[in-house]
Amino acid sequence: MTSTDVASGLRPWQFFLIASFIAATAAILVARETHPAALVLLSVVICSAGCAGFGAYRMLVPLVLGESARWRAQRSSGARTALDREKQLVLRSIKELEFDRAMGKVSDRDFDDMRARLRQRALGLMQQLDALGEETDEPSKTTSSSSGYRAAIEDDLARLLSDEEAAPLAAQTADATAAQSCQSCGTSNDGDARFCKSCGRAL
Repeated sequence: MTSTDVASGLRPWQFFLIASFIAATAAILVARETHPAALVLLSVVICSAGCAGFGAYRMLVPLVLGESARWRAQRSSGARTALDREKQLVLRSIKELEFDRAMGKVSDRDFDDMRARLRQRALGLMQQLDALGEETDEPSKTTSSSSGYRAAIEDDLARLLSDEEAAPLAAQTADATAAQSCQSCGTSNDGDARFCKSCGRAL
């Protein structure tokens, strides 16, 4: 551990505490009055000045810098969580839309229009998440979060493509089970019926 690591890891309250102790020690060494009560009082006054300096620092730093780095990190993390949640909702909406189309609840024209809009929204959210990952202060975090988001984007797109290939198969299955007709009376029965609802014969 180098001295620069120690200096960069020093917190403001630690700095003011150490400075107060050093100043109190120097004042005691230089003081002409050697009575213990006077030395204790001098030390207390110097430590109180250090506490007041720390309070002034805590009050002025947010005014000078606008907002602290920790607040920016928390805000960025909150925005990333909200965007990720919205992305999951959009992807779930795409899957539900594909299921509704397979069940015949949505026409092909409406499906294409809504799916295009939802996919655009999902891609926009993924790009925003990727941009938030690149704004991280530390380069290692940027690389890991950026590659993590890229992997998530690729996984989501692969899942969407596999769902698109499965949609025609689901439509064929739905058509096959949609209706059965009785061989003897010709009555149309439900897809899951085992007996004819008109004559009672086994299907």
